[in-house]
Amino acid sequence: MTGSLLLRNAHVLDVEAGDYRELDLLCVDGRVAEADSRLSGSTEVPELDVRGAHVLPGLIDCHVHVIAVSANLSAVAAMPPSYVTAGAIRNMGRILDRGFTTVRDTGGADYGLVRAREHGFIRGPRLIFGGKSLSQTGGHGDKRPVDTHLYDDHPCCAGTGRVVDGVDAVRQAAREELRKGAHHIKVHASGGVSSPADHINATQYSMAELRAVVEEVEAAERYVTVHAYPARAINRALEAGVHCVEHGNLLDERSIELFLQHNAFLVPTLVTYWALQNEGMDHGLPRVSWEKVGQVLEGGLSALERAAREGVQLAFGTDLLGGMQQRQNEEFRIRAQVQQPIEIIRAATMTAARLVGMPGDIGTLAPGAHADLVVLNDDPLQNIDALANPANIRLVVQAGAVVKDARS
Repeated sequence: MTGSLLLRNAHVLDVEAGDYRELDLLCVDGRVAEADSRLSGSTEVPELDVRGAHVLPGLIDCHVHVIAVSANLSAVAAMPPSYVTAGAIRNMGRILDRGFTTVRDTGGADYGLVRAREHGFIRGPRLIFGGKSLSQTGGHGDKRPVDTHLYDDHPCCAGTGRVVDGVDAVRQAAREELRKGAHHIKVHASGGVSSPADHINATQYSMAELRAVVEEVEAAERYVTVHAYPARAINRALEAGVHCVEHGNLLDERSIELFLQHNAFLVPTLVTYWALQNEGMDHGLPRVSWEKVGQVLEGGLSALERAAREGVQLAFGTDLLGGMQQRQNEEFRIRAQVQQPIEIIRAATMTAARLVGMPGDIGTLAPGAHADLVVLNDDPLQNIDALANPANIRLVVQAGAVVKDARS
């Protein structure tokens, strides 16, 4: 669904320059048509005067799981697909209300959800999906409890990942996810919190398997991103040619060198560790997973500060599960402990747009871009709470249509 709208007297943030201009924004057929100080009106285009408000491009979250209706991902994989889909629809609507007009799903979403949103069946952010992530047996994407030998990996089943082993198998799995429309392929390259059978510091997949996935995905002109915490796993993945690393909490100096050498992206997801530690078990996180959180919680901020200082490309991500997804905007507040507000906003707009391959289309309000924007009560450059608290979002506009109006 696209719309037309004239937004008057807006303090529009030029994200790249880092300052505001008072402009009128004309949105026509879902795109920004003009941005100027005084635009003539038209009876055919509705007008909104937002005098005194601050306007940003629509926000982009580069690490979500819209099907994560519970923090217990083993349970999600066993739920009826219809139930999980209903939960995903609810999650997508709430994400949009928090100002995120585009998200990148890194495990679980599929073309059906994309098509449903595009056809107006459901409301939610533009969905850039990677299908099911790839995991070795016993890896982070293998959500089987340790006391079971059964695994139903049928393609119709709900779940965030699929278990595949060996060079030939990972090639076929990558090709299959690409066939189903995946914009990227995610590989689990280390242990994780939500997986019951591995250790955080474990490296996963052989170099031959990692390189095979990269080769297949690059041949399709897509990219590979990896789940990785320890430096050893991060560095192996970057040496194998991956384009992006999720989390990266335990990176080292060699990691920084490889990020810069390969022009790769890092997507920290700091809010999820705070949420998992404080309320994860209330939302279904098994105790065995909760006990792992501390291993990565402490390193997250220092890794972010180090990567930002050295010039690594940083995109915004949250990785929240179940009911903790309501904490999505708090990532802004956490990052503000080590970054300036404009740097965090760039991560959630222009840098995120580059990562997903849509620079100039999203993450900007320059003419020609998708008319996705958020209207805020306060200036986030002066007070990051303007973004960290969704109650401060006055309007959300997606493709030129108002999709949330909280002006009352």
